Amino acid sequence: MHGRLSGVRYTCPMGYKTYICPIAKSCGGCETLAVPYPIQLERKQAQVEELFADLLERCDAGVLHPIVGMDEPLAYRNKAATPFAPGPKGSIRSGFYAKGTHRIVACKSCLVEDPRCRRTLRSFARTAELCKVSAYDEDRGSGLLRHAVVRAGWKTKELLLTIVANGDRLPRERELVRRIVKHAPDVTAIALNTNVRRTNAILGSRSRALYGGGVMHDELLGVRFEIGPTSFYQTNPSQTERLYRLAIEGAGLEGGMRVLDAYCGIGTIGMCAAAQVDGLLVTGVEVGKGAVADAQRNARKNGLDDRCRFICADATAYMLDAAARGERFDTVIMDPPRAGSTPEFLSSVVRLAPERLVYVSCNATTQRRDMDTLLEGGYRLESLTPVDMFPHTKHVETVAVLSR
Repeated sequence: MHGRLSGVRYTCPMGYKTYICPIAKSCGGCETLAVPYPIQLERKQAQVEELFADLLERCDAGVLHPIVGMDEPLAYRNKAATPFAPGPKGSIRSGFYAKGTHRIVACKSCLVEDPRCRRTLRSFARTAELCKVSAYDEDRGSGLLRHAVVRAGWKTKELLLTIVANGDRLPRERELVRRIVKHAPDVTAIALNTNVRRTNAILGSRSRALYGGGVMHDELLGVRFEIGPTSFYQTNPSQTERLYRLAIEGAGLEGGMRVLDAYCGIGTIGMCAAAQVDGLLVTGVEVGKGAVADAQRNARKNGLDDRCRFICADATAYMLDAAARGERFDTVIMDPPRAGSTPEFLSSVVRLAPERLVYVSCNATTQRRDMDTLLEGGYRLESLTPVDMFPHTKHVETVAVLSR
């Protein structure tokens, strides 16, 4: 919670909780913070119902399930970041960018972040000042510190601090690391990420461990994952478990089945499914080499490498080749980016013809668009469940289960 405010008040006469944040208007991150959480959930449910209305009219009753919300929509983000900018007399400014700008708004703490995250970011900014490390000036392209990113374990006490710099080294690195660890005791690992491009992207492609191996670990559904500076890992792990359970249950998995995990990232869904169902055989396909390496390493460490294989390939090309070879999968689980899938990928799914398809989406609009291709290809929608991964925003995720 920010400053000395409690962060919570009660509205009358309904008694709903709402939340107060002193920088909410300037930050803009929690755009629906002033709306009571039950009403937020009602609106998101209605949003999905309206978007899929024409499709739901053709389906049996009960296809659209109630939204899966959080019991307490606070401190759910286990990842946080701050930009840096030069301040007066060598100081370093940090916090959030004001909505629609690159003006930094200072933040002492955040209602939706794990408290360890902002505390660590602020401590690091102070330590960097003491060590005379310069902040990056994006107008001039000069200075060193661009961003810092923190990932905090949900099931573990580990915390990874990634320092993003406009260069490959930091001045007085050993002393800086020693001071960080002393003044930010939650930190268990530190990595240096290099980003020398004139870009709005936070992370560059190169990272180097400075302390604790430069990685942290967390668990989902009993599977332990090693997470590095550039690994994709869901920001709200408690809701991620609920999302994955929906996907795994919807897939109707049994031992001996073959599952294709498309757009698999570091393999979290596929490995969680394999850990839940004895004898399940999972093939994960991902175009990013680093993500595939992470997935393979995590599969070995969890003793799942005999049942989970991960392939670096374009998912569409892989599926077309698999269909041409006569390879079969009982179920396809797909979790594409916000832009959704592509006509080519969806056509390859239809050609591969798995009995069941689970489409996990972070953008219901593109999911609804993609659904038409799948329905025309002979699939029918069995269930559609909204999941609230990001309370106090308009964002909603969905899990659609389809069968032939």
